[in-house]
Amino acid sequence: MTTPNMQKMQQLVEQELLSSYDSLYRLAFTYVKNEADAMDIVQETAYKAIQNSASVKNEAFIKTWLWRIAINTSLESLRGRQREISYEAPVEYGKEDVYMDFDTIDALDVLNEKERAVVVLRYFEDRKLQEIAAALEENLSTVKSILYRSLKKMKIKLTEGELCHEP
Repeated sequence: MTTPNMQKMQQLVEQELLSSYDSLYRLAFTYVKNEADAMDIVQETAYKAIQNSASVKNEAFIKTWLWRIAINTSLESLRGRQREISYEAPVEYGKEDVYMDFDTIDALDVLNEKERAVVVLRYFEDRKLQEIAAALEENLSTVKSILYRSLKKMKIKLTEGELCHEP
């Protein structure tokens, strides 16, 4: 039985999904690095969000709740991939991909799951540290530490890349 409040929350979730589609896609893409897989993750995120919209208690947290679902779905996808033993086609970056800086994308690979989420949400999605902390269910100082450590790792990776490309 659905109550009017549950229906309202489902409508709010659906509206937020529509307005956040590009953001959720970019977030998923940073994990899977494949356009089709990223779109599948966004679709799965939308399905899970609509199915569980009644569990959202405060509409102010819908966006961070969606990020959490997208991150978890991306991680599930990666874990599923690791179990598969199959040929993977090379990653193709189309004209419409937002992340065209290949060195930066490669540098994200040195980060663990949580570090990658913090960097992507902060710099690619321009989210405030407080929002990231809420989405990742961490305290603010932990998120700041993760961000600092992540940027340091990425800087090392990018510096190594520059040294390899020198004549």
